[in-house]
Amino acid sequence: MLPFAYAAYAASALAFLAFAVSFREDRRLFRNAVFLGLGLVLFSVAFVMSLHGAPIPGSRYVLYLLPALVLLAGLALPFALVANGLLMLRKEGRGLGNLLSLLAGLGIFLLLAFLIFAASSGSRVIFSAGVLTLCVVAYVSFLFVCYLTYSFLYGRITVRSGVDFVVVLGCGLVGDQVPPLLVSRLERGRAAYEAEGRHGGTPRLLVSGGQGPDEGRPESHAMAEYLVAKGIPEERILREERSRTTEENLTCSKALMAEHDPTYRCVVVTNNFHAFRAALMARRAGINGQVIGSPTAAYFWPSATIREFVAIFVDHLKLNLAICGGLIALGLAALVAT
Repeated sequence: MLPFAYAAYAASALAFLAFAVSFREDRRLFRNAVFLGLGLVLFSVAFVMSLHGAPIPGSRYVLYLLPALVLLAGLALPFALVANGLLMLRKEGRGLGNLLSLLAGLGIFLLLAFLIFAASSGSRVIFSAGVLTLCVVAYVSFLFVCYLTYSFLYGRITVRSGVDFVVVLGCGLVGDQVPPLLVSRLERGRAAYEAEGRHGGTPRLLVSGGQGPDEGRPESHAMAEYLVAKGIPEERILREERSRTTEENLTCSKALMAEHDPTYRCVVVTNNFHAFRAALMARRAGINGQVIGSPTAAYFWPSATIREFVAIFVDHLKLNLAICGGLIALGLAALVAT
């Protein structure tokens, strides 16, 4: 096995150790995603390097097969995103949030076309621009894969029983009725509430959502009405009716919970695509609790996931711009030196 493979295995072990320590400190940290992603990438590199020259039957074919699979996946991705974007337009309308998967797919096609042009142009300036663009895209893609991987893991972490509140975040009404997306959250919240009851707990359901300009009443009122109709006693429901954003949902709900029980512990319910970012926001708000997700229609997931990642990227914009700037500077220095 090549010496570099041993070094890569050691580096991956350090990344996994950092992930374990950070995860134990708090599940709701984006650095958990980065440490986990870095560990997986380094382990994959080490594994591929260890196959080089290894006396294992078929190892040479694996070395050819892995890059081929990555290439095929990369080529299939923009077609899948464009197809999903067209489906979103047909089912959900032309809002900007519904266009994200379509725009991402078209963006990948444009990127591939530019990289091919840069590689074949014969111009050092254009080739350099292609290399620098590829460095920045590789960094953003790495973060996105980290986000996807950890979001998947976070959504499957079991939340301990013994909570005092089950908080259901609002997401808008259609007129004055709860839409399917919000019904999914309410049903997940009801299931969590009933599960606590089966374990001997007596939690309260806190429905969070104010009245938007296009809504006939506060979201929390419609949410409470839905839960009462499903058999939840009205006296076990608290209404938070001032918030209009997720951040306000969390801060207003925190104040309401602390008012009833300063030592509260809670679980927050949102849709699965939104769970990890909501967890990051809950940590910033100082909420004592984890976030769980409710099911979402498969066709809705790609655009929603892209939107959540963009929001997290923007939340750390200064750091991300600094890293991108550093990559560009290193790339320019390497190009000048050659």
